[in-house]
Amino acid sequence: MKKSELNVGGKTVAVTRVHSLVIGSGAAGLNAAVQLRNQGIEDVLIVTEGLKMGTSINTGSDKQTYYKSAMCGNDLDAPQAMAKNFFAPGSMHGDLALVEAAASGRGFLNLVNLGVKFPQDAFGQFIGYKTDHDPAQRGTSVGPYTSRDMCLALIAEVKRRGIAVEEKTNVVSLLTTGEGKAKRACGAVAMKLDGELVAYAADNVIFAVGGPGGLYKTSVYPAVHTGAIGIGLQAGAMAQGLPEAQYGLASTKFRWNVSGTYMQVVPKFVSTDADGKSNPREFMSDYFPNVGKMCSKVFLKGYQWPFDSKKIVGGSSIIDILVYIETVEKGRRVFLDYRENPDGFDFQALEKEAYEYLENSGAFQKTPIARLKHMNPGAISLYKDHNIDITKEPLEVAVCAQHNNGGLAGNHWWESTNIKHLFPVGEVNGSHGVARPGGSALNSGQVGSLRAAEFIGNVYAGSDLKTGDFNKAARAEIKDVLSFLGQCETAADSWRSVRAELQERMSKAGAHIRSEAGLKAAVKEAKKQFHALEENGCKAASPMQAVQALRNRQLCFAHWVYLEATLYAVKSGVGSRGSAMVQDADGKRAHKKLAKEQWSFAEEDASFKEQVQETVVKDGKVKSRWVKRRPIPESNLWFETAWADFRNGKIYK
Repeated sequence: MKKSELNVGGKTVAVTRVHSLVIGSGAAGLNAAVQLRNQGIEDVLIVTEGLKMGTSINTGSDKQTYYKSAMCGNDLDAPQAMAKNFFAPGSMHGDLALVEAAASGRGFLNLVNLGVKFPQDAFGQFIGYKTDHDPAQRGTSVGPYTSRDMCLALIAEVKRRGIAVEEKTNVVSLLTTGEGKAKRACGAVAMKLDGELVAYAADNVIFAVGGPGGLYKTSVYPAVHTGAIGIGLQAGAMAQGLPEAQYGLASTKFRWNVSGTYMQVVPKFVSTDADGKSNPREFMSDYFPNVGKMCSKVFLKGYQWPFDSKKIVGGSSIIDILVYIETVEKGRRVFLDYRENPDGFDFQALEKEAYEYLENSGAFQKTPIARLKHMNPGAISLYKDHNIDITKEPLEVAVCAQHNNGGLAGNHWWESTNIKHLFPVGEVNGSHGVARPGGSALNSGQVGSLRAAEFIGNVYAGSDLKTGDFNKAARAEIKDVLSFLGQCETAADSWRSVRAELQERMSKAGAHIRSEAGLKAAVKEAKKQFHALEENGCKAASPMQAVQALRNRQLCFAHWVYLEATLYAVKSGVGSRGSAMVQDADGKRAHKKLAKEQWSFAEEDASFKEQVQETVVKDGKVKSRWVKRRPIPESNLWFETAWADFRNGKIYK
């Protein structure tokens, strides 16, 4: 690394020159840095808000799953077989599916070797279980904090190897140089928490900023994670599959998925007025023929946790819709009460699947909290660790954004498809399609970061970035940032009100319940808000507020792009698929007791499974298109010729 300075309009900005810059320190970013060292790249720098920030180290679930190739028993597995399971839900490129399958073992065993305690038996088999969209028992877990344990192991390895880390640093812009096919990443501009602007010149940028958690009012992304995909979109990076996301029930005071045993113990759902106390009522019983049917659907939410358009009619996803109606349409609040059974609860009235599960688990205790204590006591202590005692108080929940299957588009080496030397890895990379096996996001982050490092080590190991090109790009971007901050000094709107507006809009129009009319209005409002923000800024009276104002800038831009992309998909006639329902008065009725005009939905047009939606911002316009998805490649499996291709470096071309 080399230090220098850049003078911009009389302001001196510190510049760090590094070969490979890693932005973000989640499981994918940390692994990228470690794998770069494995590839012989010594000059590596991680820039991050903090090693304890972000989603990976601050999130989990009832039993957080890591999806990997099967490594136990008589389960026969191979890359092609696993790739077909990734590929099957639709709108995922086949070469990405094959890579995520083929490199799965490498990514997983690297974590094992770093000390992550994935369970194995006395014979060294890594025990697995079936997760959603998985036929082969590929799931594994170390408990509710799998991704946290991954991060802790990777952080220890980063420190052991002496990889440089700069914390308390917020990247606000990506720098690029060149046009068309010659366009490449060349670094970034960032702001320290004390308000100092700094710049980084880099031959390669690994972009590991996570999912778009800051876009939504109701979100299960940890509060310390907002995401920064907007920075990539502002730089002109191609995106794919942006409308494809995952939503589900989660607690809101402490953000956590209420999946698994949280639902299988069948808690009581209660809604109240906006004050959280007045007019409590058990609202769901109005929509079911009997209590047994209602409780069985609640039970099923345990392993059908994500909202799923295929499980609306007669399925468990009607639970999510009813919660949405209470919270979004009626403005009420919804709570899970584990202290009491639903009114009229009777074990004998449960459907066979629910009854037998509880019977086999020995979970016929009198109350939900007693059943939870029996089956999963850690689920209770987890909330106690965050000052919520569900043995004494109800737990507030909402339908929340949880994961974006889409993101920036990368090739099979995880390099951006239209900006060379930029490698989006982890959730910010849109490798997934309509749906994905549970836990495959953790696999994808490890595989993608490994692949990016391998490509850099074998193709981009040299340094060819011209200082003049970087200086030109950095000066222009720094001037733009300073101009924006200058507007913030006189702005009337606070950064909090600006963010609240965009988050409200995304949760209402751009989450799991969508309509063409709602999206058209939202797009118009989003575009107007972004242009107003560019013109007026948002109030920033301190360095912390300046960081938040710049964060608002990219979040506001991103939410406009996401809404435009989602409207394009709806207008294209994709219909309801994955974790999204598209309202259509002429469509299929969701429930006979819900208004037909509002709660009917367009069914999926399955032909779109063979296509992937691409989105890019060019000349101030959001442009989307459908492209035919690439098939799963037929590889050259003859050893001698494959070996020759590898020796000659042909695999990187």
